[in-house]
Amino acid sequence: MPDKNARYAIQFRRRKTEVEAYFDRSRRKVFGPRALHDVIRDARESWRLLSVPITVIADLLVAESKMTLIELSSEIYGSEHRYAWEAPSPFELGQSLRVGAYLSHGTAVFLHGLTQEIPATFYVNKEQSPKESSGTLTQESLDRAFASNARQSNLVLSDANGRRFVILAGKFTGKLEVSEIDGPSGELLSLTKLERTLIDITVRPNYAGGVAKVLEAWTTARDRASINIVMATLKKLGYLYPYHQAIGFYLERAGYDARALDLVRRPGLEFDFYLTHGIKEKSYSKEWRLFYPQGL
Repeated sequence: MPDKNARYAIQFRRRKTEVEAYFDRSRRKVFGPRALHDVIRDARESWRLLSVPITVIADLLVAESKMTLIELSSEIYGSEHRYAWEAPSPFELGQSLRVGAYLSHGTAVFLHGLTQEIPATFYVNKEQSPKESSGTLTQESLDRAFASNARQSNLVLSDANGRRFVILAGKFTGKLEVSEIDGPSGELLSLTKLERTLIDITVRPNYAGGVAKVLEAWTTARDRASINIVMATLKKLGYLYPYHQAIGFYLERAGYDARALDLVRRPGLEFDFYLTHGIKEKSYSKEWRLFYPQGL
C-alpha cells in the first residue's frame, strides 16, 4: 500500500501545475468534503488523474498544495471541516456551512456598506421548510411575546482566529429578495438585498448589534433604500407582528421624508408594539404606538 500511495503522489506532482491553475481560476475557494470530492470527480480526467482515487487527491491537495483544512468548532454541536484554497474569505467560509444558505442580518449590513465595523460574527441563514402560518394577534399575546429576551440560535461555529459563524434557521421565504454579489475578495456571495436586510435587522436587532446599530443602518441607507420595496417585501414576508411600526419609528428617527412615513403608516396602528424584546426601561412613541429603550 505505501508503494501505491507513493505512485499516486508522483502522479499528482506531475499534474500539480494544472491542478493548482484550476483552483486559482475558480471563483469558489471554500468546499465542504462532499463538494470538494465532487469537484475532483468532475475535473480529474482533465488533470489526467483518473487512476488516482478522489480521497487521495483531496489528501494530496492539503499535504502538497495550497489547500488547507479548516476546523470549525462548536461548544454544543460537533466540529465541522471545510477545505479552503489559500486564505479563505470569512464570508464564503460562512456561506459554505449549509447548502443553499445565504448571508444575512449584521453580515449583510456590512456588505451593503451600512457600517464600517469589520465583523467578527457572521450570520448565515438556512431557510426552514414551508410551514402553515397560524395565530391571531392580540395585545395580550403581543405583550407576552416581547416581555422576555429574543431567542437566539445556539448553532454557533468558531474558527481558530476566533471568528464566529451563527447559523440561523430562518423563516421560509423562497429566498425572497436574495441576490448574488461580488464579495470584498471577488468571491461570489449570496445575501439579502438592501431592503430585505433592513427588515431582517428590524425583526431581529440582536443579530445586528442591537437597536442603536439598526437605527444607524436605516440612517446610512436613507438615500438608497426604497420604502416601496421595503413595504412590498414586508407584506410578502407575512409576519404576524406589526413590524411596520418599528420601521416607521426608525424612519422618523433617521430623517426620512413625510412621504416615506405616510407609506409605512398605511397598514394601520392597531396595537402597542415593541422595538425589541425584553426592554427593561421603556419610552413610548405615540406616533407609532411603540415602546423603545430609553436613551435611544
